Amino acid sequence: MPAEAEGTPCWADATVGDLAEAKRFYGELLGWTFGDTLAEYGSYTQAFVNEKAVAALMPRQSEQMPTGWCLYLESPDAAATASKIRDNGGTVQVKPMQVGEFGTMVVADDPGGVTFGVWQPGSHKGFGARTVPGAYSWAEVFTREPEKADAFFPAVFGYGVQRMADDAVDFTLYDLGADPVMGRMKMTDDFPPEVPPYLNVYFTVADCDAAVEKAKSLGATLRFGPMTMPFGRFAALTDPDGSPFSLIDSGTTGGEMPKLERVR
Repeated sequence: MPAEAEGTPCWADATVGDLAEAKRFYGELLGWTFGDTLAEYGSYTQAFVNEKAVAALMPRQSEQMPTGWCLYLESPDAAATASKIRDNGGTVQVKPMQVGEFGTMVVADDPGGVTFGVWQPGSHKGFGARTVPGAYSWAEVFTREPEKADAFFPAVFGYGVQRMADDAVDFTLYDLGADPVMGRMKMTDDFPPEVPPYLNVYFTVADCDAAVEKAKSLGATLRFGPMTMPFGRFAALTDPDGSPFSLIDSGTTGGEMPKLERVR
């Protein structure tokens, strides 16, 4: 498998309160099967769809450790990326760390407090499947400081930036050439002040409405939607741990494509 372009979302994992319960929830919701639990790596457990790796779950190591999803962005040199993160006002939480033969990881925050990961692949190349039911589809940075995010991520990963031409919504797209890789949404007053900024991960489903009902029956809370957009029908939820994530059916679309203005 060839290396992805630098800055491409390449992997996602969740720190969970109860590994067995998280496996039950995401397994029933997204059809995941699970590999061996790797005790030497903090009980890290990979999830699969049709034998293709799509994500991983890991129990938190202490009660103080927050739960939630982390999206990793590809890097050919994790140490160099960590330096760029610091140089552009970010904070490195986990310094470049070799993970056996699998690769090298970094965990960092942007200047507005959005946590994300960096992955320099070794034997683990990242997602084995995308955009099929149960697999990663998309991600968006939710932040109260959009100007900082729009300066930071392009400086570190070389993204182009396109802004949605809509005064009612502060939304931008980050792209690598012609390919959008992530969105950035400003958190409005609709978000309670105790909700921290975060990177929201979307998983593909065949039927958003049915998946939402299934998620609720398994203990999730619906936060928004389902709503149909030109990119698909999606909904925002929190899982039983309180961790945000979204579901999207990209085959159900409606409305006009938004107008975008390139700003970088």
